[in-house]
Amino acid sequence: MIFKVASVDSLVVYFGNEISEDVATIVQRAYLSLKSLNIEGIIEIIPSYTSIYILYDIFKYDYSSFVEILRNSIDLNYEDRRTKNIINIDVYYGDEVALDLNDMSFKTNLSIEKIIELHSSKLYDVYAMGFSPGFAFLASVDKQIAVPRLSSPRKSVPKGSVAIADTQTAVYPQQSPGGWNIIGRTAMELFDKNLEKLSPLSVGDKVKFNPISKEEFLSQGGVI
Repeated sequence: MIFKVASVDSLVVYFGNEISEDVATIVQRAYLSLKSLNIEGIIEIIPSYTSIYILYDIFKYDYSSFVEILRNSIDLNYEDRRTKNIINIDVYYGDEVALDLNDMSFKTNLSIEKIIELHSSKLYDVYAMGFSPGFAFLASVDKQIAVPRLSSPRKSVPKGSVAIADTQTAVYPQQSPGGWNIIGRTAMELFDKNLEKLSPLSVGDKVKFNPISKEEFLSQGGVI
């Protein structure tokens, strides 16, 4: 673990310098172990794939003493005994919304049907939340459909777009710029200001994508 100052009242704990499932798993264990302790004076804990950002009360701790508390508290072997939440997300993979599916088919030499099958057959872990409210980084997609980000990001990606970038997949919870490969769309709301935690997804949850027809998508409130 490497500790670095982020600001006068925050720091970042680094667990590796490259994105991998092994590092992400360690980050997840560290995050969940800290959350379970409810250490007084910690205001916010935000995990990413390789690090954890922590906001703390500077009137309670100075930097050095807080680092020592964290060093002695973080359990990298923490076992999460909670019942895993599995969130099912219905996805319409049709041409009208799957902006990059044809291109992915060409790049991977796989049929569109095979790409959809590979994407929807896995159970994904929520490794981190970020980029925008409700945006969950999910991993890992099958290596056969792991394609890099677009060379030129779009200025606007429609809300609900389901996408792939390298070994990750995600859903754009709101309309926003983005450079991921769009392969479908969901009508499910993944960001709601009225929810206590803003999103139905949290680090530690699992996500399953389920292919649906155009009619089902539209009946759920989907927009094409």
